[in-house]
Amino acid sequence: MFEAVLLTVITAATPLLIAAIGELVVERSGVLNLGVEGMMIMGAVVGFAVANQTGSGSLGVVAAIGAGMAMSALFAFLVLVMVTNQVASGLALTILGLGLSGMIGEAFIGVPGLKLPELHIPFLSDLPFIGPVVFQQDALVYVAFALVAGVSYMLFRTRMGLVLRSVGDNHASAHALGYSVIKVRFLAILFGGACAGLAGAYMSLAYTPQWVENMTAGRGWIALALVVFASWLPWRVVAGAYLFGAVTVLTFHAQAQGFGIPSQFLSSLPYLATIVVLVLISANRRLTLVNTPACLGKPFVPDR
Repeated sequence: MFEAVLLTVITAATPLLIAAIGELVVERSGVLNLGVEGMMIMGAVVGFAVANQTGSGSLGVVAAIGAGMAMSALFAFLVLVMVTNQVASGLALTILGLGLSGMIGEAFIGVPGLKLPELHIPFLSDLPFIGPVVFQQDALVYVAFALVAGVSYMLFRTRMGLVLRSVGDNHASAHALGYSVIKVRFLAILFGGACAGLAGAYMSLAYTPQWVENMTAGRGWIALALVVFASWLPWRVVAGAYLFGAVTVLTFHAQAQGFGIPSQFLSSLPYLATIVVLVLISANRRLTLVNTPACLGKPFVPDR
């Protein structure tokens, strides 16, 4: 029983983890992208459509990443080149993604999905309990942890990470030192879009291998909250993602056990937990300011 619950928690937490780690890089560069939900849903529908048409889950994943990057490129053009309001542009991106995905996915409603295969590592996958939980997941679960490790190393152990954090903390000084703020932020936004598209692909090719309109169901917003919850530190995102994944799974099990609690209330628990966590963090000003990029959400124009 515990093994089955743990496996479900891993599945529920993975798309949150992938999307949040991408958004963390974006925000570390000083850009606030509220369009994660729109990029995720576009990745989900494009990944499902391509996998369905080609019979290849790998091509579906690649297409989903491309869809997320295309959406993020649009956002980057608006906020970096046209210097539009980041909050308004991100919200518009989410609305666009939800509407466009519904139109694209209309033909795929009710169509059987293609599930990403689970990896089987000889001997290790056959171990009791540890085998199925650790060594018998689909590839994207391991990719999620690789992304966290890679981002953590890049941010705090490389010159690239130092430049990225410098741009997020003081873009004027970074520009004065000769770094291209626009280029750094553009690449960060593209990476965030790729991660959001990958998270969407996980939703439609692994979590629930089918296409359902609005299947991300607010997970993009939870990913945004996870970045704040983690104080912009990669490994804390893992703890947050699995915490919220566990809350989501426990609501499903509570419904299955037939507890006398309205199903609508149980379904809202992950989002209520998100609100509670954000309120608690916001109440502590010192905790709020720790690791927060000083230029987060502030536009940059080189000639000013």
